[in-house]
Amino acid sequence: MRRLALRAVAALAAAVAVVPMALGGAVSASADTAPPAQGAWFGPDLDWGSDAPDGYEGRLGATPSLYGVNIDYPLDRDAAERWRTSARAAAAQGAVLVVSLEPSEDLAALDADEAGRADDLLTEIHDQYGTLQLVRFAPEMNGSWQTWGQQPTEFVRAFSQFADVVHAGSSEARMVWAPSYGAGYPFTDADGRLDATDARDESILDTDANGTVTEADDPYGPYYPGDDAVDWVGLSMFYFAKGDASTAAGTSVPLVENQAPTAGEVQQRFDESWGYAEPQSGDFYERFAVGLDRPMLLDTGALYAPGLDGAAELDVKQGWWRQVLDTLPDHPRIAGVTWLETVRDEAEAGGREVDWRATEVDGIAGSLRTDLEASDDIVLGPVTDRVTPADGDAATVQVRDGGGDEMGWIVGLAVALALAFLLSGLVGRLLPRWRYPDDGKPGRDLRIDLFRGFIILAVVITHIEVAGPYSFVTLKAVGAITGAEMFVFLSGLVLGMVYPLGVKKFGEKTAAIGAFVRARKQYVVTLAVILIVFALSFVPFLNTAEITTFTDRGTGSTGSGAMGRVYDLYPNADRLLDYPPPWYAIRQLLLLEMGPWPFNIMGLFVVLSLTIPALMWLVKRGGWWIVLGASWAVYLLGVFRPDIQLLPSQFEAVFPLFAWQVLFTHGLVIGNYRAQIVRALTTTLGKVLVGVGVVGYAGFLGLIWAGHAYGFDLGPIPTSIYDTLYATGYQRVDMQWGRLVDVALVVVCVYAILTVFWKPISAALGWLWIPLGQASLYVFIWQVFFALAVASIPGLDRTDVLVGTAIHTVVIMLLWWMVRKRFLFSVIPR
Repeated sequence: MRRLALRAVAALAAAVAVVPMALGGAVSASADTAPPAQGAWFGPDLDWGSDAPDGYEGRLGATPSLYGVNIDYPLDRDAAERWRTSARAAAAQGAVLVVSLEPSEDLAALDADEAGRADDLLTEIHDQYGTLQLVRFAPEMNGSWQTWGQQPTEFVRAFSQFADVVHAGSSEARMVWAPSYGAGYPFTDADGRLDATDARDESILDTDANGTVTEADDPYGPYYPGDDAVDWVGLSMFYFAKGDASTAAGTSVPLVENQAPTAGEVQQRFDESWGYAEPQSGDFYERFAVGLDRPMLLDTGALYAPGLDGAAELDVKQGWWRQVLDTLPDHPRIAGVTWLETVRDEAEAGGREVDWRATEVDGIAGSLRTDLEASDDIVLGPVTDRVTPADGDAATVQVRDGGGDEMGWIVGLAVALALAFLLSGLVGRLLPRWRYPDDGKPGRDLRIDLFRGFIILAVVITHIEVAGPYSFVTLKAVGAITGAEMFVFLSGLVLGMVYPLGVKKFGEKTAAIGAFVRARKQYVVTLAVILIVFALSFVPFLNTAEITTFTDRGTGSTGSGAMGRVYDLYPNADRLLDYPPPWYAIRQLLLLEMGPWPFNIMGLFVVLSLTIPALMWLVKRGGWWIVLGASWAVYLLGVFRPDIQLLPSQFEAVFPLFAWQVLFTHGLVIGNYRAQIVRALTTTLGKVLVGVGVVGYAGFLGLIWAGHAYGFDLGPIPTSIYDTLYATGYQRVDMQWGRLVDVALVVVCVYAILTVFWKPISAALGWLWIPLGQASLYVFIWQVFFALAVASIPGLDRTDVLVGTAIHTVVIMLLWWMVRKRFLFSVIPR
């Protein structure tokens, strides 16, 4: 079911006063706030402090269609963040969110400014996720147990004021007026709040005008805010597992044993005949849901007290939910049902801890799922578009801002590299003393180290998002590639060069064990970084949200329509603090489904590192063609079946393993055969072939750009090819063919340029880039914390070029100093 847009009601033909009324009969009204086309949504009213939608969905074995959350009002920072977190989690399952706003101040102190701040958050969540939100403002206001209870004058004012703000906004949220079931009203046995009710309100509550508030008075009408304010009506109807219709509730009625519900109790409650000492003139459902033509939200649950004798837990809870489900066909205005899913101390049970949950025990959860799925009157989820954590991972793709013509930058840089490549051939002849002193022996190649230094700095600068010339180079002037592609390729290249040396020195078995130990260390460090960042989120002055959430720039799979949406990249991390932590949260941590977005590629390195011994075993035996053939087969599988993923890890959405492994495997093979490849390419034939490839590729791109820019005929080449080339050949996530060719172009040209111009380049930049390149993984790990530190600078203007340049310079020099001092080298892999 698509997102429902529930509109505000039209005014009644005859005005209905918002002052207290004793609505004894049906009041006609018209509204366009229709419930679901058929059936009612169902979901839990969760204890978000110890539970989460992922856990509930897993226990139930089905996806609910709504979730309830209780939020303190007025909103402080913690309440707003709790609201956002619950909205993201509900959106991930395509569920409606029921927000119960519970006043923490006197109703008289609530004003329109506070309502405006809450409406801003309602609008933010709706705009980002398309989530329908039902707002239960000060629910159970007729109860004496609520601090805002039994104050009809101030409640009606506060509810109407809040509703006016919401209805004037664009959040499409629906206001739910939700009293508690009236048996036992005015609930003097529960808390004694009536002693504090002022004379004005007491006269309003005295609907039969006999001079006192008793069970004969209307438990609902005095609190009704009016048709203009109310979009949905709601009712809290809980089973406390004690007494019968003549001993309805109250703390003076002791809970002595668990009892299964009496047959027909729910129907009697809908008839307003269960638990009343005085007969009622009308029932809630007919008066407000039918009479006012409003959808109805039922908040319910059944109490079970562990340790007491009596009925089994399944008999108590299933007996209640089956009665609720059985009443739905006769009450079609019920559009939503929430079940209280928590454990808490309950005053009605003498302060005993009781269990309201329906999914904690597998057998009970399975019975609930069976009954829900068998009901024709329950609509399970998803009911809106799902906004999943994987969408958030995919949104972390960073693309270069090419000023509107992405292909133009790619063409320009390809042509520039080709010209520099040709120039290097000329300079190599004229100034041979500048060349790299390559003696042909195996070992470290400083050209590669220097290039890796540039690439890792490009990654650092890109992730520390401030303006400046460094950012211009890394985000705009590096062609189709980004630091990520070259980081992966060069890592494979270096490992392909180093691993055979380990085999030669220590033997194949020891080298393989060493590779696995390295992969294990990478994995452990990855987990440590994830957990350290999570721990730092509790430090007040650190803005960890900058790296633990991600604001969509319109670059993810959902396109520009998702721009501005905020994703939580640490789903269920709070559950890791539970004792014991639930398995789904542990699984998400261990499988790297959570983590800071500047670090998500690390999971790819962990997985690729595990393949090194097997791949190099084949390469060492001349099976390089098997390695590359298998790599291309996996790559093509990813091209034609992008829905297939080996792991649910965070990196899969932005660096899919099947696509990105092709860079790493080619790096391994090239690194192993580097000397042979260099010799082959520096022969006359090799130079000619490389030159033709470089110039031919750059020339082709230049030709189609010129045809596009100046409108001349390209002969057999379609004139429209330029307009579609970026989308069909250079997409980063999918590692499309054009991007692979661009990687090859950059590697060949940069290697040739560094070979010929080595001495001047090394003298100018080698002191910085070489040590950073030799410790590139170390630098990559630390950049997460530098990104966090920069994000936590108060009042930082990220668009200020001078400030941005200073920040990037300081970060680069600090990283260089840490590498030179070998800071924590024994702990952090390099």
